[in-house]
Amino acid sequence: MDHAADGHQPVVREEEAIQHPLGVYFKIWILLFVLSAMSYAVDYYQVQGYLRWFLILMFMVLKAGLIIAVFMHMVWERLALVYFILVPPVLLLTFVAIGSLEADWTFFQRGVHFLKELIIAAPLSPHH
Repeated sequence: MDHAADGHQPVVREEEAIQHPLGVYFKIWILLFVLSAMSYAVDYYQVQGYLRWFLILMFMVLKAGLIIAVFMHMVWERLALVYFILVPPVLLLTFVAIGSLEADWTFFQRGVHFLKELIIAAPLSPHH
């Protein structure tokens, strides 16, 4: 029976429908290799300070993003599934950042309070 003759399209199973070219995977693998080499170059050239940590973390996030996007097939997933997977960690990091800011503020306020008590409690020098 010919499905095209009666107006119906042939049914394609999902395993047969998703075919990603191997070239995409090879290109991403090469890009991951280049990003890793750049990450190692940060250590090799002895970059120091905040620039070092910024570069290392940037390369780490880029590599993780590429792995998630391509090798875990996130690029080809529905947007609702992407949001379902990515929104909770983003919210968690946001709450951690808010907690960190609050902790810094609390630490600062305690320092001001205890410093004020030290200044008030300190006896005046008799030499003046």
